[in-house]
Amino acid sequence: MTTMERTAEMDLTLKGVRPNIVQSIRAFRVSELQDAARANGHHFLFANLGNAQTKQDILDLIAQQFTFPAHFGKNFDALYDCMTDPLHKSGPQPGFIIVLEQIPANAKFDKEAREQLLDIFRDASDYWGDRKIPFRCFYSFL
Repeated sequence: MTTMERTAEMDLTLKGVRPNIVQSIRAFRVSELQDAARANGHHFLFANLGNAQTKQDILDLIAQQFTFPAHFGKNFDALYDCMTDPLHKSGPQPGFIIVLEQIPANAKFDKEAREQLLDIFRDASDYWGDRKIPFRCFYSFL
């Protein structure tokens, strides 16, 4: 497959997906999203949260799998900061495709906690949208 064919295929993968959005992964496969990120020169960040039970577990896994710096504060404010400010200060950014797979749905990480987590990524999406940088976050629940 030529580079042009690959790019056209990746454009189809993201066709109809706004450049700045947080949405359910639904019909997308992680491998397709990773290929789309590569074809578009975007950062691809993936976190499998299937083993998490609590907010602290979620933050630990995201920090680990996104390779956040050791000084990451492990709270929602610090998560937002890591998804925006340091990246912005490091120079021009091409775009982001993020996958949060198997967000837990249990008593220790309830609907309100899940919405707070997704709100962080919505806020980050708005931040990057204001800078005309694509930021797409896809998620699934366990």
